[in-house]
Amino acid sequence: MRLETLQAANTIIVNVLAASPLFRQHNIDGVVHSSSDGQKFEVDRDTVNARYSPKYFGMGKGVVAATLVINGVPVNARLISAHDHESHWVFDVLYNNPTDIQPEIHSTDTHGTNQVNFGLLHVFGHRFAPRYADLPEKMRTSLYGFQHPSQYGADALFRPVRKLNTDLIVRQWDALQRVFVFLARKTTSQSILISKLSSAKRRNPMLQALWEYDAIHASSYHLEYVDSPPLRRNVHMALNRGEQYHQLKRAIAHANGGKLRFVTEEEQEIWNEACRLLINAMLYYNLTLLERAIAAKEAAGDTAGAAWLRTISPVAWHHVNFYGTFTFQDEPLAPPIDDSIAAGLRYRHQQPASHEAEEVVV
Repeated sequence: MRLETLQAANTIIVNVLAASPLFRQHNIDGVVHSSSDGQKFEVDRDTVNARYSPKYFGMGKGVVAATLVINGVPVNARLISAHDHESHWVFDVLYNNPTDIQPEIHSTDTHGTNQVNFGLLHVFGHRFAPRYADLPEKMRTSLYGFQHPSQYGADALFRPVRKLNTDLIVRQWDALQRVFVFLARKTTSQSILISKLSSAKRRNPMLQALWEYDAIHASSYHLEYVDSPPLRRNVHMALNRGEQYHQLKRAIAHANGGKLRFVTEEEQEIWNEACRLLINAMLYYNLTLLERAIAAKEAAGDTAGAAWLRTISPVAWHHVNFYGTFTFQDEPLAPPIDDSIAAGLRYRHQQPASHEAEEVVV
């Protein structure tokens, strides 16, 4: 069991999931909308990459699993230090996504934002759509305009803090393109380069130009986010899917009190990918159940029931026995998919309509 083989196995399952029409039913407003977030895990033994974080680990140490989630499916993951800023890994998990699923919009919480992610993700074909913990403060301090603030009138609801320096962006555009090429060719560590670009104190012209370029896209997004309830709803939905994945992963990592008992970083990475493989296998099984249940409904002429089943998320684990018996025989028993579907359909038929959505077993 090696990290490379686990990652390859995950990619195979995710690509099969992505090819399913039912997977595309969970696109948000018809768009592939991804999210990434970090999940904290305390370590039982002191390791090189483990760090203190009293807010999450008390007196202990831990690591963070940063995962890219699309329609509830974990398509890429990195294990990072608890001291790393999550925003420095947003580009990494997006650009190094090895699967066939390529998101158009990507969301994070406030920890996923910095001074360069809006601009960099725009250059590489993604729209950055984060959610902020304090949106009024962000609107008060982080809006920039192409005109001087005095030109927007006294009755402006939101006023920019200053005028953008577009001339600087034009003068430094060649230098900025070299940065984009470095990131695209992976000639340097992307997370380290982005951490330097977003938090460096040296005010060189190229760095200032990158921040100005980022401010254009960030300001445009802030105004649309305030003005568009559908956009806010979509961002919340994408992030909630990431939280649902975290709940499932936490349910799997129940051993040792949820603490990682590994000595090396490689062992921790293998554990992280193995968890993702188990979850992807569960999602594939659930999706198979849903597809066959929908086919059974359509064959019976129940179009309303089939349409309802298409709205059910495959991220479910109440029917999974995490404490079951594992067998490694030459000819394992086939899973009772048909019997499960028949039982699930009978169970739904017997339930009151008000409880169908939360009681169905998939």
